[in-house]
Amino acid sequence: MTESFWEQPLQRLSRAEWEALCDGCGKCCLHKLEDEESGEVFHTNVACRLLDRREGRCTHYKGRHAFVPDCIRLTPGKIAEMDWLPSTCAYRLRAEGKPLPDWHYLISGDRETIHQAGMSTRGWTVNETDVVDFEQHVIDHDL
Repeated sequence: MTESFWEQPLQRLSRAEWEALCDGCGKCCLHKLEDEESGEVFHTNVACRLLDRREGRCTHYKGRHAFVPDCIRLTPGKIAEMDWLPSTCAYRLRAEGKPLPDWHYLISGDRETIHQAGMSTRGWTVNETDVVDFEQHVIDHDL
């Protein structure tokens, strides 16, 4: 990987650099509900069953589509149409030409800083296998 690769346009990143850009927040692995009439998206605190809720990473990333067929396939060209991505998402920030925050591990050098800054899903999510009514888990704050 090249030095400060995260400052490059997303289209120039190698596959390894693209994958390394993920900050491990786990927010994209939270279930969302969409209002059928308005199209409005509501975030929940319900995590995909594959999310390691402590580390903010998928436990079966390479084979996740075998377990969760509708899991997102994030690419540089799709970011603009995924307006539900968290405002803190490294992919979204870079697509918008913004810098990575100080708590991102590529800046801080420590994967724990995202959790210390309270920017990950650690400590406030529930596993989807423990939920009956997702509507009872809608969160009232932005991600």
